[in-house]
Amino acid sequence: MIDIAYAMGPPSGQGGDANTYLQFLPMVLIFAIFYFLLIRPQQKKAKDHTNLLKNLKKGDSVITQGGLYGKITALGERVVGLEIAKNVIVQVSRPHIAGIAAPTEEQNP
Repeated sequence: MIDIAYAMGPPSGQGGDANTYLQFLPMVLIFAIFYFLLIRPQQKKAKDHTNLLKNLKKGDSVITQGGLYGKITALGERVVGLEIAKNVIVQVSRPHIAGIAAPTEEQNP
């Protein structure tokens, strides 16, 4: 007899719609957590990197994603000339510049 009562579902007009909205609440909360903890910080990091690449100029000391330290000697639209030692210039793809390097004693022996 109880099985039949459960199979009928809730009576209409007594909060059935509100229960449906409450079922979606955990999914909305999970999306909000993902947005604020994963998506938004990644977008900010990408925006900062794009601004860094736009503001590069000759003479800046940079580090590449491969770990090379050097000084910018030439700037192209896609390629950067990087002096890694005296009279040693390599060409590096512009998006592979990781950041501006702080000068240290090890870089300037």
